[in-house]
Amino acid sequence: MKAEIIAVGTELLLGQIVNTNARYLSQGLAALGIDVFFQTVVGDNTARIRQSIDTARSRADLLLFTGGLGPTMDDLTKDVLADYLGRGMVVHEPTLRTIEEMHLSRGSAMVESNRRMANLIEGSAPLENTVGSAVGCAILQDGTRYVLLPGPPMEMTAMFEGAATRWLMAELGEGEPLHSRILRFAGIGESRLEKELMDLIESQSDPTIAPYAKEGEVAIRLSSKSADEAAALERIENTAELIRARVGAHLYAEEDISLEEAVLRQLRVRRMRVSVAESCTGGLLAELITGVPGSSGEFLGGIVTYTNTMKNKLLGIPMEQLEGAGAPGAVSESTAALMARRIAETTGSDWGVSITGVAGPGTSEGKPVGLVHIGVARKGGEADVFTLNTGGSRDMIRIRAAKLALYRLWLKLADC
Repeated sequence: MKAEIIAVGTELLLGQIVNTNARYLSQGLAALGIDVFFQTVVGDNTARIRQSIDTARSRADLLLFTGGLGPTMDDLTKDVLADYLGRGMVVHEPTLRTIEEMHLSRGSAMVESNRRMANLIEGSAPLENTVGSAVGCAILQDGTRYVLLPGPPMEMTAMFEGAATRWLMAELGEGEPLHSRILRFAGIGESRLEKELMDLIESQSDPTIAPYAKEGEVAIRLSSKSADEAAALERIENTAELIRARVGAHLYAEEDISLEEAVLRQLRVRRMRVSVAESCTGGLLAELITGVPGSSGEFLGGIVTYTNTMKNKLLGIPMEQLEGAGAPGAVSESTAALMARRIAETTGSDWGVSITGVAGPGTSEGKPVGLVHIGVARKGGEADVFTLNTGGSRDMIRIRAAKLALYRLWLKLADC
């Protein structure tokens, strides 16, 4: 099955929001063994949506839409596709009842436009929306499959992983399933990882090796299509072993979890807890950690000591360490070490992690943008400090620093 993803929404064309749905769906479809060869973004315009359907039908047998299922008049996807297929529109009564009950429970009046979210293309299979209100739909006509998903990422993800995947798997029938494994890496960039594995990537056949990256992390998906699951998994494991032998020090998980989740698992197994002290990352490290459900068992807390005054008052860092002629300054290895040790002492945690640096846009203390020092200290011990020199935007520097701090803690915990 060859797929094309069509994201509908003028806000995407204007750059007001980022099309994260396409990235997610490409990965999700690949896991089902469905190839994605094209992605399209089209505005909220009837003629142009029809044109995008025409073009996609000529080169794909699965058209997967996101967006345009809402209540307003510029939510056109269902209406345009229904007209294109020569089908009418019916009301999906379970969805309508859910919408009515939601408004009743809130004590708000339901306006007529809200009914549009319960519309269903005649003859299509309804796709339950477990997070939002608008029902999705799936339909096969003249050899082409159409799947309509909502635009909000949380709704889209839940619908794709649930009802849409069940419908697609039924359509795939008894074809060769795709078996895959995710390898997740930190402390190494995509370019270096690819360089280390270039001969494996260039000679790949089965399994395939697909690297993809986001800031501060890299992942590899190993995939093999086969009716013989045991044989496919053996091929995947043989390739994974070759990869471990080369870059195993950066391999933090062989499943699709985040680095912060991997760190928390390590802490949980060892019955340890961590606290953080941040400067240039402004609480981002703590945000990543607390984004993992159940993190309160291992994360005692964090403080943002953004100024020298707060480093002094909250962590007891001497002002002569931070300011004055000959002082190392806030952005220094020795300050990072003190911050890590003091946060562990202050909170009573087993580990203290600190970040201090220059995220930009200007220099600080005469030190360049992108210079970051990370401290990792075990309670009662000395701190190890790691230095990051990186470029990019302020946001890129902050996320890279936070991820590197997590990776360095992960390495320490792996050695416990």
